[in-house]
Amino acid sequence: MASSDGFPASFYGEPGVLGMLSNGISAFLVLLQNFHTAHTGTAPAGVENILAGVHLILIGGVCQLVAGMLSFRKYDHLSGTAFIGYAALWGSYGATRIYFGASAQTPTIVPLPAQIMNNLSTNMTSNMSLTATVVIPVCHVPPFLFLPYILLSFLLAFCSATVNYIMPLVFGAITATLVFEAVGLVASSWALVVSGVLELLILIFAIYGSAALLGKGLTQRLVLKGFGTPLFNVLLLGTTNSGSAQKIGQEKKKNTKYAEPMALGFFCDTVAPFIFAFYSFGYMKSFGVGVAWVSIITVAQLFSSYYAHLRQDCYHTTKFGLHATYWLIKAWDEFVLSALVLEDGKVASGREAMVGNWLFVMAGVMLCVGSLNTDVLELIHNMLFVLLTLSTIPQIALQGYYIFFGVACSLFTAAFLYCTFSRLINTIAEKSLIPVGPQPISSEMLKKALMCCRANQGDQEALPQTDQGSDALFYISNGVAALSALHAHSSSLNPVFLHLTVPWVLISGAIIQAYVSRLQFTGGGRFGSVIPTIYVAVWATWTWFRFSGNLLQLSAEAAYGFTAGAIALLVFNAFLMLIAAYRNLVLLFLTSVMEVVLVCFLLSTLQRLPYGFEIAMLALFSIICIYGALASLVNCIFSNRLLPMGPPLIKEKVRWESVPELPCPVANSRLTSSLMKIAGLLEEGGVCGVPTDTVYALAASCKNHRAIENIYNIKDRPAEKPICICISNVEQLVEAKPPFSPLLWEFMRNVYPGGISCIVSKGDWLFKLGVGPAYDRVGTKDSIMIRVPDHTVTGHLCDITGPLAITSANPSGEPDSTHHTMVIN
Repeated sequence: MASSDGFPASFYGEPGVLGMLSNGISAFLVLLQNFHTAHTGTAPAGVENILAGVHLILIGGVCQLVAGMLSFRKYDHLSGTAFIGYAALWGSYGATRIYFGASAQTPTIVPLPAQIMNNLSTNMTSNMSLTATVVIPVCHVPPFLFLPYILLSFLLAFCSATVNYIMPLVFGAITATLVFEAVGLVASSWALVVSGVLELLILIFAIYGSAALLGKGLTQRLVLKGFGTPLFNVLLLGTTNSGSAQKIGQEKKKNTKYAEPMALGFFCDTVAPFIFAFYSFGYMKSFGVGVAWVSIITVAQLFSSYYAHLRQDCYHTTKFGLHATYWLIKAWDEFVLSALVLEDGKVASGREAMVGNWLFVMAGVMLCVGSLNTDVLELIHNMLFVLLTLSTIPQIALQGYYIFFGVACSLFTAAFLYCTFSRLINTIAEKSLIPVGPQPISSEMLKKALMCCRANQGDQEALPQTDQGSDALFYISNGVAALSALHAHSSSLNPVFLHLTVPWVLISGAIIQAYVSRLQFTGGGRFGSVIPTIYVAVWATWTWFRFSGNLLQLSAEAAYGFTAGAIALLVFNAFLMLIAAYRNLVLLFLTSVMEVVLVCFLLSTLQRLPYGFEIAMLALFSIICIYGALASLVNCIFSNRLLPMGPPLIKEKVRWESVPELPCPVANSRLTSSLMKIAGLLEEGGVCGVPTDTVYALAASCKNHRAIENIYNIKDRPAEKPICICISNVEQLVEAKPPFSPLLWEFMRNVYPGGISCIVSKGDWLFKLGVGPAYDRVGTKDSIMIRVPDHTVTGHLCDITGPLAITSANPSGEPDSTHHTMVIN
């Protein structure tokens, strides 16, 4: 049997071990190079840089990314955000080292200071030159690239102090290391030594923290100190904001199997605009390094969108997916622009023909509409995103474009720093401690406003199961690709336009849509990810032939190959139209217009393209995407058809069959024999749904620990949420002789049986009560919640079986079960 130091309820891995070791080993790799550079004066270059970069990407990037993903599954908001955020940092640093190692830049040679020269001259022979030099590190990475990670790492260190006192040491040391790494890039060798010392501290703290977590996971008790005791209570940071009660209530309705990814999404939205702001103000001549850093942080943001999707949160799925698309396109757009050595006049003429950015503006307005029933902070962020997209409209003159973009990025960064902090603290506390503002418009008012265009405003049609949370992102990605591909015949001869259009169509239409395809496959719809998968091929082929093909000057024979491909895509899209007919009219119209667009593509391969007709079809396609995105987002947020999408053209016939057999035994609670049957199932390790005086509950015998683990699997219950025990009456407690105060005994006798739950300290008295093998699986490591339901059936069942481990009979985060049919389902 477990001792009184036993650990909580269910057993998951400890991804913190992998995460902290990844940080420690990555810091150790940089430490070795820093000490070598400070000792020899020779900066790493060539193969040495490439190898270091590969190791940083694999260890600090990939391994830590896995740790972050596991932390989200473990319902650990802080660790999931921190590990994926630091994975982006180490991955970016590694990619930069590979970039400069491959470019084989030579170290910088600078003269020694005069005082050192004078000291050296006395020991120099006559044939030695007095122009001695020293080698210092090349400023491979612009120092300001570390600034957003320094700020965010400080926030993570501060927030982690509300959880334990090991992670603040690791994250705090990383923060200080980044500061001195940035100083060291400005050619100060002493900063590299200080940074190396701090990286050694990161390694020591990481090893200790990993050992503590590993011991905790293996022994199921806290062997080493550091975890389980925060430096300060998170509740000291503020009082609960009642104005956000609606938002918290909405969040609890979502699937809580996974941790909240909002802080990670806002983390990424802080890094990308920070880099763009410095680039816009002229601190980077080329965007070669910047594109690597922004691309990697957008991958992290796609993970925040993915986990929002798994939590059935369509709003944040769309928002973070849209932002990642925007940052990725802008990064490669600026990289291509900085790589083209052209006159400003040619650049301006090529940019003016691009119109894809306008769909981002409209998508930002959609998010503003979707956030009207959340909180003021969310609405402000979406308005700033609209401002940001307006600042990057290509039709703005180059003289004011980068100033406007830089200012918008600066405002965006400042707002999202606060948002990252507020979301982290509020998710850790599970209360709204940091102010985010009240709900701008009530949900009912917003519903009425959105239903004004319906013929029957009183009807609220339930959302069909065929609709998915990723539909809005599907329409947005196709809309951006279509609007970006729209161009006149004269633009097709402009090499600047052709270069700049490639990332707009390829990233939105192929790369992001491949991600949408994954989301729809996860969603489990009837037709899965068929439509987005085919459209990935459509836009990739379109980019290759229409834009890259002109630049590569494809031969006539190659064009015939694209002709065959266009015919195949036409056939595939005909089947997609049939699938869309089972969904709704908007999707059917979209696939129908795509069929016409593919005809235009076929004609272009034969040099017979009517440009005016293609422009009209692409514009119509984009308009359908705009409406489809807005309707899908709003309908999914409210789980009702507020904006019409049209009925399916082909409806399935419902076959009425006989009532199927129930998936589990159902006993009549009025019969003693039925109670004996249920008791027998519980003794054998079964999990049963039982009524209580509040809602239905899942119950397992405390004599079988595996049955309690099955409850966690059935409910998808997070590991950190303990399970309470249920007994028949207070007299069972009296026989176990727990060390309760007379006041507590009096309280229990007054309220039990009833709906009150008492949290008491664990002890050996639980073994006398009958909680033997389940000691480590119920409650936390030192406390347990006890219930005595005011329900005859459950009371009799507990008399027969002894204490039962119970929890509400519903998937974690979903509404409680108030009828036995809900339990069976």
